[in-house]
Amino acid sequence: MNILDKIVAKKKIEVEQQQEFVTLDKLKGYSAFNKEVPSLKQYLSDGNHNGIISEYKRKSPSKGIINSMSTVEDVVPLYEKAGVSGISVLTDSEFFGGNKSDLVAARKVTTVPILRKDFMISSYQVYEAKAIGASAILLIAAILTYDEANELSKLAKDLGLDILMEVHSKEELDIVNPLVDVVGVNNRNLKTFEVSLQQSIDLAAAMPNDVVKISESGIYTPEDIFLLRENGFKGFLIGENFMRTKNPGQACIEFSNAIK
Repeated sequence: MNILDKIVAKKKIEVEQQQEFVTLDKLKGYSAFNKEVPSLKQYLSDGNHNGIISEYKRKSPSKGIINSMSTVEDVVPLYEKAGVSGISVLTDSEFFGGNKSDLVAARKVTTVPILRKDFMISSYQVYEAKAIGASAILLIAAILTYDEANELSKLAKDLGLDILMEVHSKEELDIVNPLVDVVGVNNRNLKTFEVSLQQSIDLAAAMPNDVVKISESGIYTPEDIFLLRENGFKGFLIGENFMRTKNPGQACIEFSNAIK
């Protein structure tokens, strides 16, 4: 089993247990469930924001602890001040040190679209994303069939959520359905964990024309942004580059100023 297989196996157990703890009816009663949320696709496309989807995460399987000190309340308002197009919040606990309460806290301190970054395998998780205040969900092509992704996409649309589909290869583009708003290329090789922006550049031409293209992982310098823009990318998911600093929000502001 690779790390993705391990995460998905654990996630299936986790979702089953969570459904017993918090029923669907209870989720639908959450105050955020019936509230409109800002659109990630719109913020990436409107020209008023810088294209960055800044991430709040504490750790990862490949890098271990990244930042155990900075709180959501410390970081997220400064991300918004930087002019970002979206904020990605990890809600996976075991492997990434995140929590659904992080997203709830983020929603209280920002008006920017929030991406629930997790390993979505069940319709329950989509309802859950809506109930905790997310604007968009992440669907990972590597762990879903076309039909599975399509069903989750239909539900997300019914609930007023945008869909970011993450791909790692040209073959995975076959999983992208017409409901997908944003396609993200993860520059990390899932087998070797090596990261290269060339992965985004190679896939750019093969991606559907009517989706917003974003690049994920391995983005460290303003020059990286300029290169990706030249290749048609409107969004840039950046987490570790900011979170590794003592003040992630300020790091995001400084980086944003450098790409204007």
